[in-house]
Amino acid sequence: MSDAVALTRSLLRFDTVNPPGRERDCAHLVGAMLQEWGFEVTYHEYEDARTSVIARSGGVDSKPPLCLTGHLDVVPLGSRKWSKNPFSGEADGDRLYGRGSSDMKAGLAAMLLAARSVAKKLSGTPGVVLVLTAAEEGGCIGSQHLARTQLLGRAGAIIVGEPTSNYPCVGHKGSLKFYARFRGVSAHASMPDLGVNAIYKAARAVAKLEAFDFGRPAHPVMGRPTMNVGTFAGGEGVNMVPDSASVGVDVRTVPGMDHAALRGKLQALLGNEAEIDVFSDMNAVWTEPGQDWVQRVFEITGRALGVKPEPRAQTYNTDAGNLLKVYQGAPTVVLGPGEPQQAHQTDEWCSMERIRQSVAIYEDLIRDWCGI
Repeated sequence: MSDAVALTRSLLRFDTVNPPGRERDCAHLVGAMLQEWGFEVTYHEYEDARTSVIARSGGVDSKPPLCLTGHLDVVPLGSRKWSKNPFSGEADGDRLYGRGSSDMKAGLAAMLLAARSVAKKLSGTPGVVLVLTAAEEGGCIGSQHLARTQLLGRAGAIIVGEPTSNYPCVGHKGSLKFYARFRGVSAHASMPDLGVNAIYKAARAVAKLEAFDFGRPAHPVMGRPTMNVGTFAGGEGVNMVPDSASVGVDVRTVPGMDHAALRGKLQALLGNEAEIDVFSDMNAVWTEPGQDWVQRVFEITGRALGVKPEPRAQTYNTDAGNLLKVYQGAPTVVLGPGEPQQAHQTDEWCSMERIRQSVAIYEDLIRDWCGI
């Protein structure tokens, strides 16, 4: 496991598809390695087998540690047939295939090996904290649990190892996910006038959501906020007037948007008949590109990539939205070896050259933060 590609392959062999997740075995493997390298390791489960890992080494009062974070779970395989085994880590040329190769077990492997490289030099320095989470996919539930239960300690800056092709991004959109539920009255389908059709209520709501105007200009880097109705469910039989229906909605916000005000606006739009159940609520992540540490990140990654980085952001969401509820004000970059366009794709792959490159980048960033 001394090579980042080999370690990525080992992590791919754990089936951590979410749902159901089952991150425990993978979590205990990485935790055991970190413990062997001298890190203080703790495991945290928000429910059975949904395991997150926090590992720490070093630490001084004068400066908080650098946080490196990533998630252990992966998305389902999808309906299309894979041409490669999604859990074996098959290689073809420079490509390493597997579910989670880009999103984001390659990033995990690179962070782990970078941490191992500096482990013996962290004593007496600000140090490092690795936060490796369960259940990021579908709502960042694992990091939400860690933030809510005050298990994270402190950190002065955050590196999120999500896929960016090793290009540093200074932020990503926020996430507001909710179900809008509607109640009706059941009746026989041949006598619909005796009932109240909940699906009709939900359908009218979807039409309103499709026409929703956020009423704000585009962010100069992130662009405009977006909304997507991703699920629609209701009814128990074609011969019954449905007495319940729901729609699942995913809103992606930009910096400066007030989520509480947005929820109120959406409730007013849908009316009192809609019961809105929010299950993920994280603000957009944004660090000013001119911030001192971000400039150091640009300098270090620029040397490795052979380009001068410019401010970029990602459309996807990460655990950083929850971690920043505890690590308030910590400058944050998203930086990982995976290919963003490969996330959640059939025959997902990651460049093996980028995986090895990311180990060196993470190691340089740790050394720079800790002064070693």
